[in-house]
Amino acid sequence: PALASWLREAAVRVATAEEKTRVLEADRARDRELIAHLERQLAEFKRLVFGTKSERFVSDANDDQLPLFAGAPLEEAPEERVVQTVVRKKKKKPVRQALSASLPREIVVIEPEGDLTGLRRIGEEVSESLDYVPGQFLVRRTIRPKYVDPSDESRGVIVAPMPARAVDKGIAEPGLLAHVVAEKYLDHLPIYRQVARFRREGVVIAESTLGDWIAAVATRLLPLYEQLAHRARASGYLQADETSIRVLTDPTNEGKKPKRKHRKPPGTASGAPRGWYWFYFAVEPGLVLVEYLPSRGREGPRKWLQGYKGLLQTDGYAAYDEIDPGKTMIRAACWAHARRKFFESLGSAPKKAEYALIEIKELYRIEADLREAGASPAERARVRTEFAGPILKRFRAWLVDNPSLPKTPFGQAAHYALARWEYLTRYVAEGRLEIDSNLVENQIRPVAVGRRNYLFAGSDDAAQRAAVIYSLLGTCKRHDVNPWEWLKDVLTRLPTHPADRVDELLPPQWKAAREAEQTAEAVSDAA
Repeated sequence: PALASWLREAAVRVATAEEKTRVLEADRARDRELIAHLERQLAEFKRLVFGTKSERFVSDANDDQLPLFAGAPLEEAPEERVVQTVVRKKKKKPVRQALSASLPREIVVIEPEGDLTGLRRIGEEVSESLDYVPGQFLVRRTIRPKYVDPSDESRGVIVAPMPARAVDKGIAEPGLLAHVVAEKYLDHLPIYRQVARFRREGVVIAESTLGDWIAAVATRLLPLYEQLAHRARASGYLQADETSIRVLTDPTNEGKKPKRKHRKPPGTASGAPRGWYWFYFAVEPGLVLVEYLPSRGREGPRKWLQGYKGLLQTDGYAAYDEIDPGKTMIRAACWAHARRKFFESLGSAPKKAEYALIEIKELYRIEADLREAGASPAERARVRTEFAGPILKRFRAWLVDNPSLPKTPFGQAAHYALARWEYLTRYVAEGRLEIDSNLVENQIRPVAVGRRNYLFAGSDDAAQRAAVIYSLLGTCKRHDVNPWEWLKDVLTRLPTHPADRVDELLPPQWKAAREAEQTAEAVSDAA
């Protein structure tokens, strides 16, 4: 009996020790997983801080592939290694570009020294150089003579009415307003820096005054902004994305600025961003639309896209998955976002990540050939189905057959792609779609650069006014319209322009009208 009791106790002690061992092994496994995760994060942070931001990936695996539109393919090469001789084109020497003929010219004639009497001029040597004169302020004095009728004093004083102004009762002319807006939202120059520059030119203007001018300009442009939004929603193909903006107002204080006694206001550098810019880019008409919202929830895009019918291309943000209860939108995803996740897994799973990047590179090579050939949507759909379809089918099968742990970078990249595979492959059959949403991401860059300079918006209203200006200036840039010229002309015409013809002032229509006028003037001058 004593031996049996001892054996039972020993068995209990062994079982307890084994349980402790299992717990310790599980803890060690979790610790190893956590350490590996932290090491990956540290490596990524080091790359972001000290390394290159480029996601360029170069592989020699398929360098011998021919473009799609280069003619018949060559015969297969033999298995043995073939040495190829590459003839590189000579780099062209840089050539100085001619100075624009639209720039004003100052003629300087330099005669030879000495007596020129009796000499006959046979020609001239002409050279052009470029100089710069700082922008000059101009005071426009408007004089309105007053008259009276001696024979009929009941008519009172006769004086011409004051012309309509872009800013009511303000001293700023449209050219100065356009300059201030362009400096802040195109050249990313905060208001206080503009005030310092004005002071160097002998013009003293308060920062609050410049802020009021920008607010007045945004208010004037609201009808154009609304017309831009209407045209963007009617285009049938939108790309969407969002980015954060810090806002100083406290949402719990009814728009008033928070007290700054012992805490920093929400939205400052130490706090989380409180506001969001939602970007919508109408691909085919080339229209940029920015909307400000205090949150990143799905209610924002759901409201803006209410009634929209057509293609909607986004990244993998989950809010877009629940904004179409009526199923009127055709969703598409972005291969650039999927590729980025595979690129980030190169350090932990180099062989798998390299294979994935090579496959995606082939998809982009097809797009480059289509773009170079200027293919129509129908032609793009046909070529994608023939060439990209088999690549995608092979790539998906490989992802399924080569699973990785879900918490590893490659596992997360594979899960991201497989979970959105239907949306990622929709561009193949739909020729209007791009392979990624980089077009809308390009529109976000000015905001990203700007907030590094002016840091935050003063209030929700100020952020929305900035969204109005970003939308219209971004559309100007997309259509190669000089933003200052457009804004100056529009601010001059808006006070008296018919409200039912406001679409004539949108950048694409404005540019077409301006080109038509210039063509008519050229024909008239030639006649």
